[in-house]
Amino acid sequence: MALGDRRNNNEPGLPWRPAPRQVMDFFKRRPPFVLMVATGALCTVVLLVFGRLCYGLMLPAMRTGLDLSYSQAANLGTATALGYLLLVMVAGVFAARFGGKQAVMLGLAMVIVGFVGLSRAHELWVLMVLMVLLGMGTAFGYTPLISLLANTYPQRRGAVIGFTTSGVGAGMLLAGMLVPALTEQDIRDGWRHVWEIFAAGGLGVGVLALLFLRNPTRHYAASTAEALGEETAGHASGEEPVFRNPHVINVGLVYGVLGLTYIVQATFMYSYALDAGVPSLTAGHMASTMGMISIFTGPVWGWLSDRIGRANGLVLCMSLALFATALPVLWPSTPFFAAHFVILGMSVSGLFTCVLAASTETVPPHQAAVAVSFVTLFYAIGQLIGPAAAGVLIEWSGGFRTPFAASCAIMLVGVYLCWHTRRHQNYRPAARLPDACQAP
Repeated sequence: MALGDRRNNNEPGLPWRPAPRQVMDFFKRRPPFVLMVATGALCTVVLLVFGRLCYGLMLPAMRTGLDLSYSQAANLGTATALGYLLLVMVAGVFAARFGGKQAVMLGLAMVIVGFVGLSRAHELWVLMVLMVLLGMGTAFGYTPLISLLANTYPQRRGAVIGFTTSGVGAGMLLAGMLVPALTEQDIRDGWRHVWEIFAAGGLGVGVLALLFLRNPTRHYAASTAEALGEETAGHASGEEPVFRNPHVINVGLVYGVLGLTYIVQATFMYSYALDAGVPSLTAGHMASTMGMISIFTGPVWGWLSDRIGRANGLVLCMSLALFATALPVLWPSTPFFAAHFVILGMSVSGLFTCVLAASTETVPPHQAAVAVSFVTLFYAIGQLIGPAAAGVLIEWSGGFRTPFAASCAIMLVGVYLCWHTRRHQNYRPAARLPDACQAP
């Protein structure tokens, strides 16, 4: 038997096994566009939707099963935001140094451990630790995922980000059908079964990510790592740091408004609908409808913003989100809750898509990951503040209208910030002189 035959185990009668070289070639080849982007969308479902946004659907059942107050339940959401905030920049540095795929895999592992732990935990402090772990996993997985895909297909960045963020809609569609049904069927432990299902889904998506995600080219990763190292040290040579770019700062403020208001909506709007007399299954179907609409609107907004500009896209999306949030504040009844979920489904994916695309438009390509991580800091801070502040307002006012009215006021500021991004959308950073050449 020839050496090649022994290596490949292709002798008749022996099971075929791929040679190590064939395996290495498979992982070096870039999979088709559809496979990579679809895998990215599924990672978004696990990392962002299951790990962060589904908590609002779980909250009523968890609050009842664990006998928590609204403030305690809100603090659990804040713990996730804290974990996200702590590691979002660390995740960017890790991804640049070791690879975006490695960061995504680590993030998936963190959230899977968190899901399994939440399905078993009973003590509040254990729940807090596990929720922090979910936030850390989301930070390590989601931001590097967006940078990885956008930099793999730089000429189709808007479409790639749009299709990837459509995973938010798909995940909310699935969760809106799954969570109310299981929690109604088993009032005591149904929410624990949901976390178990999330863990199983995370394992499946982890296998797909291992097979079909690829890092950008080595040259690009090296230049990004160098940029990240310089930016975090605060002394980039020859280039303006992203934290001095007025367009990136403005986009970050918009992302902060989105983080604060959307997490309040995701955490408490379902509970608000139940409190207003909407049946739980009906409210779950409304959330599913929002998710279904979001699947398609993300790519549409990405395409539209490529033509009308990111600033105009942001203004339209934020204005629609403001209108959607105001409806149940003014008229807390079933038709207006339904309209809220439909209109928000039309706009929220557009906000994510336009913000992430806009954050990289006025920086050099090798600083794109830095810009995404920097604006995501604003988003994480908003998510940290939102649930805790909303929980306090709910306890103080005895209802949900006050926190959502406050959200409307903040979103009005967000509309102005979106409009203001046009002022710097053509900004080009000036090259910095070496320190020895700068004036004293």
